[in-house]
Amino acid sequence: MNSQSLEIRDLCFTYPDGTEALRGISCRVAAGESLAVVGGNGSGKSTLLQHLNGCLMPSSGDVLVGGRPVRHATLSDIRRTVGIVFQDPDDQLFMPTVFDDVAFGPLNFGMPPDEVGQCVDLALERVGMLHLRGRPPYKLSAGEKRSVAIATVLAVSPDVLVMDEPSSNLDPRGRRRLMELLSGFEHTRIIATHDLEMVVEICERVIVLDGGCIVAEGTPADVLNDEANMLAHGLERPHILRHRHPHN
Repeated sequence: MNSQSLEIRDLCFTYPDGTEALRGISCRVAAGESLAVVGGNGSGKSTLLQHLNGCLMPSSGDVLVGGRPVRHATLSDIRRTVGIVFQDPDDQLFMPTVFDDVAFGPLNFGMPPDEVGQCVDLALERVGMLHLRGRPPYKLSAGEKRSVAIATVLAVSPDVLVMDEPSSNLDPRGRRRLMELLSGFEHTRIIATHDLEMVVEICERVIVLDGGCIVAEGTPADVLNDEANMLAHGLERPHILRHRHPHN
C-alpha cells in the first residue's frame, strides 16, 4: 500500500432533478493526510465522497488521484486505489457470510482464488473481526458491521480510504475501537462525519461544506474553534475544544 495524493478542481455536480449539490469545490489532500469533511445535512458531503472513485461523475471540474483523472476509462484502476466505506454498512454487506463479503473485492479484481483466503483473514484480523469470518452479516451488531465493511475495503489494499459517517450508530466502545483503528492507518484518509470530537482527535485538516461550497478550511483547532462561523453554517464548536487553549 502506497498513499496517494488526491486533488479536486472546481468540482460541480447537479442531480437530474436540478438540485445543485456541489458548486466549485477545490481542494488538495496530500499523500498520507487525514482530512475531515464536515457540514450540516444536505451540505454535499456524501455527494463529494461519491465523486472520489467515480460512483458519481462531475457535471464539470475534475478529480485526480495520484495525478490520474477520474474518467470512465480509468475507473477500474481508480477503484483499486480509492476504497469507499459507505454510511450504511448494509449497502456494503450483501453476501451469505462475512468471508464472502470480504472476498468479493479481491476476487472481482482478479486475485487468484488460492490467495484470497489469506487476504480475507489479514483484513479481518486488522479490524479485530477474524472470529466472525463464517457469520452471516445480518446477525452482526452495528459496530461489527462497520468493522467488517472497513475490512471489505482493506482487502483490496487501497491507497486512499474514504469513509462516510464511520462512527454513526456505534456505542462508546465501538467508537473508541474505530478511532484507534483509523489512527493506525497509513492511508490517505478522507472522512465525512458529524462527529466533530473524532475530527479533533484523528484528523490533521478539515473542510466545512455548506450549500455545496467550501466555507472554511484549516486545522481542526482553528476551524472548529470559530464558534460564530460554525453556528452560521449549522454546526457547533465541539466540547473537546471548549477545554483547550486555542493555541494548543
